[in-house]
Amino acid sequence: MNGKKAVLSLGLLLVILSLLVQNSSSKSLFHHEKVHLRKSQVSTKDISCIGCVLIVSIVEQLAQVHNSSTERAMELLCSYLPEKEGLRGVCLLIVDLFGPEIVRLLNYRLNADVICHTIKLCKSDSHQPLCHLYKEPKVGLRKSIKQAERLLQKSEYSIRKTTEVVSSILFKVCSLPVFKKICDAIASSEPAEDFDQDNFSMFPSLRGYHWRGRDCNDFDKSVYPGRRPEDWDALRDSNCNGIWGFDQKDGVPYEKKFCEGTDAKGIVVLGDSAAAHFHIPPAWVTPAQYSKDTFTNLALAISNEFDWPQFSMCTGFQNSTIGGWTQSLYLKLRDRNRCNHRDYQNISRNGGSSDNLKKYLRSLARNQETDKPLVVFYGLIGNDVCNSHADTIRHMTTPGEMKADVMDDLQYLDTHLPNGSNVILMSLADGRFLWDTLHDRYHPIGQLNKDITYAQFYDFLSCLSINPCVGWMNKNETLRNLTTERAEQLSKVLQDIAASKTFAHFELHYYENLYQKVIAKWESLGRNPWELLEPVDGFHPDQVASAVGADLVWDEAMQTWPSLFGKENPFNKEIIAIFGDQGGH
Repeated sequence: MNGKKAVLSLGLLLVILSLLVQNSSSKSLFHHEKVHLRKSQVSTKDISCIGCVLIVSIVEQLAQVHNSSTERAMELLCSYLPEKEGLRGVCLLIVDLFGPEIVRLLNYRLNADVICHTIKLCKSDSHQPLCHLYKEPKVGLRKSIKQAERLLQKSEYSIRKTTEVVSSILFKVCSLPVFKKICDAIASSEPAEDFDQDNFSMFPSLRGYHWRGRDCNDFDKSVYPGRRPEDWDALRDSNCNGIWGFDQKDGVPYEKKFCEGTDAKGIVVLGDSAAAHFHIPPAWVTPAQYSKDTFTNLALAISNEFDWPQFSMCTGFQNSTIGGWTQSLYLKLRDRNRCNHRDYQNISRNGGSSDNLKKYLRSLARNQETDKPLVVFYGLIGNDVCNSHADTIRHMTTPGEMKADVMDDLQYLDTHLPNGSNVILMSLADGRFLWDTLHDRYHPIGQLNKDITYAQFYDFLSCLSINPCVGWMNKNETLRNLTTERAEQLSKVLQDIAASKTFAHFELHYYENLYQKVIAKWESLGRNPWELLEPVDGFHPDQVASAVGADLVWDEAMQTWPSLFGKENPFNKEIIAIFGDQGGH
C-alpha cells in the first residue's frame, strides 16, 4: 500500500471497520501526500471485504447476545451510533441497502465470509484464493458460496447494488461535518496541507491542541506556545504557558521572576502511528460490551485519524479514557519546569517512515530566532520494514536509503531548531514479539465464540493485501527473523549517525530497544506481555506500554544525558500557587 490511498467505500460503517486494519504501515487516509482514489494500490474490494466480514460478524453476535432476530440486531447496531453527527443515519442507509440479503443468508446460518462473497462485497480474481477470516466450511468456501447464491436467488441484484450505490453512500458520508474536510482533502489534486494545521489552534482535533499545545489567541500569529516571552509577558501571555502579568510588590514580571534562566524548553516527537498513539477501542468490535456509551467518542476518533496523541508516550496530557493510565515525557518535562506548560508538538502520521517523514516534517512549528530550544524524539519504530506486500523484503528500506533520508531530516532540523536543542534517534522495534505473543490468542471479534485467533486475522489481512506488517505478522518464522535482521541493520545506521555526526544547533543522541525494555519491565511485575498490545489491530503498543515507556525513557535519559531536559525549576510551587493549572491544556 502506498501513501496515496483513500479508504472511503460503502459508507460510514465499512469505513470505520475497515480502518481497524488501516494502521501504521497502511499509510492511512489522512497521510500528508496527494491522495487519489484512482491511484490507490488498495482496492475498494479489499476494504469492502473486511468491512463486510466484520459488520456481519458483529450483527450475528449481537443477535446471539440479545437472543434476537437478525433484523433486530441490525437496528440495534445502528442505535448505538451517535445520532448527532449523522452517523446513525448512514448506518440505517447501509442496512436498508444490504440488510435484506444479509438477513436472509444469516438465517441459513452461513458465516460472514460466505455471505460477503455472495453479496459481492468480497471478490477475488479467478487465479487468486478466496480470502476468509473464519475456518472454511466443510464443503469448501467456493461450493458454499454457490449454494448461497442459489438460496438468495438475487445475486445479480446484489451485484448491481454493490456497484451502483457506492457513490450515493459516499455523498452521504461526505456531507457529514466530521467527514467533510477529510473528503475535501481526498478529492483535491493538491496536498492537503491545510488539513495538517501547521499553526497552533484552540480546537482539539483535526491536528489541533491534541497534537500541539493549545493556542491562547487564534487571532494573533505572534502568540503561540514555545516562543520566548515578549517583554517578559508583563501585559499578555505571548507563549501561552499561563504565566503573565507582574508582581505588584516589586513590579517584576512573573515570567521573568519565575522562568528566566530556568532552561525552559519544549518537546517534539517526529514519528509514526505508534508515536501518534493509534487505537481502536476493543469495545467497538465486542458486541457483548455494547451500550449507549460505546461509540460516544467515535466522531473524535475519526477527526483525530484514529490516533490519540493526548494520551501518547511523548506528548500525552489528558487522563486516559482508553485503558491504562497516561504518563508522558511532556508531563514529566512540565512537572520539572512549569514554564514548559503547553510546549509540545506531536508531528506524527499513520504510515510515517524515513522515506515520507520529510513531507510532514515541514509542519514542525519552531522559529530558530524567537523560540525556545526543543527536545526532539525521532521515533519511527517499524514502517521502514513493515509493508503489506507479499514480497515484503524487497519493499523494505535499505540501510543506504535510511542513511540518506535521516541525514536529510537532520539537516533540515539544523536549519529550524533553536540553539541548545537535542535530537534523540530511537531504534526500530523487534516485532517478532507480535506473533510470539498473540498468534494463538483470540481476537476481540472471536472472543464470544472462540473462533477467530490472531493467526487467522493476520492471514486474512495478508490475503487481502492489507496486512500492515507482513514481515512480522506472519507464521513464517524465517521471514519474521529476516524482518528483525533488517530492522537491526537500520537501527545500526541510526546509531552510527548519532556517534559520528555533529550539527550546529542541536546535540544528537541514540536510544535503543525501547519496547524490549518495556516488555522486560512489565514481565518483572508479574504481568503478561500481551497486555502491552492493542487488541483490535494486534500491532501497536497500547496505553500501558506508552506509560511504562515514558517512565523508562525519562529515567534512562536522566542518567545518560542529565542536561537533556533542563534544570528543575525552583519556582514551581510559586507558579502553581499564583497561576493554578495555568489555563489547563
